[in-house]
Amino acid sequence: MHRRHLLAAGASLPLLFAVPGRAALAAPAMPAPTAFDDDTVPALARALAARAYVPPTRELPPPLDTIDYDQFRDYRFRPDQALWREAGAPFQAQLFHRGFIFKERIELHLVEDGRATPLPYRRELFDFGPQTPPPDDPALGYAGLRLHAPVNSADHFDELIVFLGASYFRAVAKGLAYGLSARGLALGSGDPGPEEFPLFRAFWLQRPARGSDAVIVHALLDGPSVAGAYRFAITPDGEETLVDVDARLYPRVELRNAGIAPLTSMFEFDAGDRAGVDDFRPAVHDSDGLSLLNGKGEQVWRPLRNPAQIEQSGFQDTHPRGFGLMQRKRDFADFQDAEGAYEKRPSAWVEPQGDWGAGEVHLVELPTENEFGDNIVAFWRPEAPLAAGREHRFRYRLHWCRDQVWLPQLAHVVATRSGEGDGEGPRPRLFVIDLDGGRLAALPADAAPRVEASASAGELRNPVAYRLGNGRWRMSFELWPGDAALVELRARLLDASGEPLSETWLSRWPA
Repeated sequence: MHRRHLLAAGASLPLLFAVPGRAALAAPAMPAPTAFDDDTVPALARALAARAYVPPTRELPPPLDTIDYDQFRDYRFRPDQALWREAGAPFQAQLFHRGFIFKERIELHLVEDGRATPLPYRRELFDFGPQTPPPDDPALGYAGLRLHAPVNSADHFDELIVFLGASYFRAVAKGLAYGLSARGLALGSGDPGPEEFPLFRAFWLQRPARGSDAVIVHALLDGPSVAGAYRFAITPDGEETLVDVDARLYPRVELRNAGIAPLTSMFEFDAGDRAGVDDFRPAVHDSDGLSLLNGKGEQVWRPLRNPAQIEQSGFQDTHPRGFGLMQRKRDFADFQDAEGAYEKRPSAWVEPQGDWGAGEVHLVELPTENEFGDNIVAFWRPEAPLAAGREHRFRYRLHWCRDQVWLPQLAHVVATRSGEGDGEGPRPRLFVIDLDGGRLAALPADAAPRVEASASAGELRNPVAYRLGNGRWRMSFELWPGDAALVELRARLLDASGEPLSETWLSRWPA
């Protein structure tokens, strides 16, 4: 059980899944195997979107209707019952039981040779420990699923990806542990009013062929405002796990606040943002920055913050090449947390496929006083609203990885620090940014990179760059904000010819 999914599923709305021509019941009879192809789920989603949304029941039989968190932890899938275990396939699937806050009934189907077969509930798949087993009702259904594969070694099946709670899913790669999550869709994140959490109401798992390097999962999304069809092609690829997503959305109403390819993470503090923090650890976060590669080819780094109030930032772009919530701190010394192991949390990078047009990468930062809930959301918001009654299609590749460097010739930001500067009367704010890699690391001893820095208000003084050793450089400058209440900052290093040596660093004052 992971804190992200406890929070996400607890906030999700009850939803309805009904196949056209079949009654929408809490425990429908299982139909016979049916034909299935890549158009099956989109057809279901279109039909669902043409009808009014009706939330399904969340009722559960005793004792499922009253179990608490500790009791639910005893409901464990038996690994020896994993799907495809006997088939010798390169992937295995395990299932999650309903109960506690995971009340919605999720339909699961197995696809093989172009036929989809419903997967009824079987009580013998689970070990309930000291708890009273629930009724052995085939229509009880499941709460979600996870896939396993040989991620870290060829002779052991590790957890690879989990789908559980609303439209949340998360993955790992070699040497990494679970951290941030992705979602199928974000609606109203950070906006006034309640946020809507559409739900993956059904999954179709395609049996992978022997020797296959990818596994295919289809999902049906439904919520009050939209239905959708998703196809996930999941490939563990050495140092990263790739998830190719084909998302088709069918809004019931016009969507002005849709978040495409949303990522959700946690940032409490680090060296650049720890005012008022009394903690033995130097940093606590699943991600430390938003990375962007915009349509003009500029690579950008925006350190994450734990603000005093909800803050939103929009990075306008056309034809974006990528964005992601990244974890760049990778040493135990960066966190000093033997239990949390934050240095092992994955980064997630969204690489759009095809033309996404105009819009913005939208960042939402929420205040938090602890590490137990996600407070960071990043997604693509199209400039034009998504019209009701038609299909809107977005394809992208998700890279779950340790690092992602798209422009290796550029140095990347490895640390951001700030503090009060020297001066009489009102004192400036000193910003210090450390950089590593790229052409910058190979500059001759007499090189003198130029700091290009700007501020939306106030005045910047004393910009300077100098070598730290081990290929790293540092740039710093002072901000004299004057009467400004808010200042947007931008800086990077240039060579003698004016070409960038580093990615562009962005930040906001006050922090």
